[in-house]
Formats: sequence, C-alpha cells, structure tokens
Amino acid sequence: MATAFRSVVALLLSTLIFLMGAGLLTTLIPVRAHIAGFSDFALGVIGSFYYVGFIAGCFTGPRLFACAGHSRTFAVAAGLATTAVLLQALQVSVIAWILTRGLFGFAAAMLYMTMESWLNDRATNQTRGRIFASYMVVNYLGLMLGQWLFVTGRPSSFSLFSLAAIFYALCPIPVGLTRTPQPMAIKPPRLDPLKIFRLSPVGVAGCIVVGFANAAVWVFLPIYAQDHGMTRGALAALMVAFTLGGALSQWPVGRLSDHIDRRFVIAAVTLAAAAAGICLYFFGGGSKTLTMALVWVFGFLSLPLYGLSVAHTNDRLTRDMFVEASATLLLINAVASAFGPVLGALVTMHFGTASLFLYTAVFHLAMLVFTLVRLAETPAAPGALREPFEPMPLQAASPGVVELDPRSPETAA
Repeated sequence: MATAFRSVVALLLSTLIFLMGAGLLTTLIPVRAHIAGFSDFALGVIGSFYYVGFIAGCFTGPRLFACAGHSRTFAVAAGLATTAVLLQALQVSVIAWILTRGLFGFAAAMLYMTMESWLNDRATNQTRGRIFASYMVVNYLGLMLGQWLFVTGRPSSFSLFSLAAIFYALCPIPVGLTRTPQPMAIKPPRLDPLKIFRLSPVGVAGCIVVGFANAAVWVFLPIYAQDHGMTRGALAALMVAFTLGGALSQWPVGRLSDHIDRRFVIAAVTLAAAAAGICLYFFGGGSKTLTMALVWVFGFLSLPLYGLSVAHTNDRLTRDMFVEASATLLLINAVASAFGPVLGALVTMHFGTASLFLYTAVFHLAMLVFTLVRLAETPAAPGALREPFEPMPLQAASPGVVELDPRSPETAA
C-alpha cells in the first residue's frame, strides 16, 4: 500500500501547487475588480464565465486525453491558465476579464480532470480511500494556503497575479518528472439530469441551491470584506475562515447523516445556514471578530450541502449507477453556478453587499421547504442501498473526482 501511495505523491504535489494559485485568485480577482471600479453585475458575469469555461473544459478534456494523453493535456491546461492570469494583469477591463476568466475556467477543468482521473487510475480497492482522503486534504489545504498568500502583495499591483501565474507555471513540473504511468483515456459517463431528478429530487435540488448560493459567495465575499473596511490580512482571514468552516464540517455532518435519513440533516443544515446568513446581514461588518466567527459558522453549515446531496442521491441508486448520477450532479451544479454570481450581483447592486447573505438565505430556506415536503411525501431510502458519506471538494470539481470516490463501482467486491 505504501508503494502504491508513493506513486501518486507527484500528482498530489502538482494538485497542491495549482490549488494554491486557485485559492489566491479566488480572493484576488473580486478585490482587484472592485478597485478597478467594475460594477457588481460585471463582477457577477466574470464569475459566471469561469463556470461556463469550466463546463466546456469538462466536455473537451476527455477528447484531449484521447489525442494527446494526460501529461500533455495537463501541460497545455497549465499554459492556458498561466496565460489567462497574466492577461488579466495586463488588461484590466470588463470584456477582457470576462474572456480570460472563461479561458481560465476551461483550463482549470482540464487540470482537475487530469489529476482526478490519473489518481483514480492509480487507486486500487485497498488504496482508493486513502488516496481520495489525501486528495481532499490537498484540496482544502491548497485553497487556504492560496487565500493566505493574498497578504503578500497589494491587489492593485502586478505582483499577486504574477505569483498566481508562477504556481500554474510550476504545477506541471512534478507531473513531468514522475514515472507514474499515464492512464488510458476513458469514455465520459452518460448524463441524464431528468432521470436523476426523478430518482432523487432532493439531491438534484441541493446541487442547484449550492450552485446559485455558494458560487455567488465565492465571488462577493471578498467584496463584502472590502466594503466593510477590512485590511488585507483580515480579508484573507475571512476567506480562510469560510473555507476552513466547510472543510471541518465535512466529517461530523457527514457521519451524522450516515445514521439517520439524510434529508433530516439537509433540512437542519439549510435552516441553520439561512439563520447564519440572516445574522451576518444584521450583525456582520461591525465587530471583525464577530464577523469572522459568523462567516466560519456560515461556511461550516453551507459548504457541506453538496456532499450531502450527492450522498442522498447515491442512497437511492444501485452502485452501478453511481458514476452516471454523480457526473450528472456535477454538471447540474456547474450550470447553476454559472447563473449564481449574476443573480447575486443583481441583489447586491440594489441592496448592498451585505444582502449577499439574505440572497443565500432565500435559497437555503427554499431548499428547507422542498426537503420537508419530500420528507412528508416519500419514505427514507432503503438501508441496503445507503452508502457512507464522503467529503467533496469545496469548489468546482471535474467528473474525474466521481470515479476516484471510494463509493464508485470499482470498489465493489
């Protein structure tokens, strides 16, 4: 097992490097756009185009794997990501940033897909759980380290964009030096959103809510901090608190949902996340300590919803349908995420950045009502079909993460 795990260290290191760049950009881009005088609507469109590009990359990636292989595809994607970041620093305009953010999303999808499918190829029944857990730790750690790096330079300067570009230029090096064999290209799973909705309405609704609510938070939370006069250090700490809350909640919330009808946990989480959002609207922005604590609580409650939705959907399926269903949920979430920042922007334009949290509360309360209706109408999933909860990435993942998940059919005895 140790030998098998050592074979993926280079892959995990490359993943950590590009996720540090992603974490830095998550904070930097909204702040720099705000300094440049971009409207909230323009910033929302820029955030949405990341997901538009990401969806295109998820469909293009498998074709590039078949033509060029994983390592070359990774190198091409890293080059495109580096180019997109540097172009944003060179040309600070709304149209340029919309296009470059779309290009970056396209590249990011292929970076994620390459690493996730490569890790899946190296995983066995004995090592899959450990590799998946390591990938999740790298995912959370990379985002938070990148968010902290925001304090190392002025957002109005070239330096932070250069630093992010350096991470994307460096990330192909561990992969390029590894002797780990490249995986064979695989056929993408068939996607059927209507079929999955009929089987698990709550699971699909949860992924939609996450897309509309959380995608807007990733875009506008730095602007909220900026509007409330936070220093660079406090702003970075706020983003880390949000991410850390989501990372720490995965295990306790997930384990609780393994022992009862997961819909009760989804209902409780959405109710509490709505309450946290309302508290942030009324009490956030005054005391920095209180704001930080409320944002941590908000992340703790809102970010596990995607993983809970996937787990609930899996509870209602046979294992052979897992890859198809999870890939479909990823697509649904990505499409909703493409609309979330724009809709959130329309709210913050009219009611201020603090209204971001009322916007998320509306979606969480709608999810609560829908879940309670389904609880009244349908019984719990049969115990024989229930699969254990597994943590999921806090930001967009590619379909490759589906097969890496220990619940995938490859782990069936």
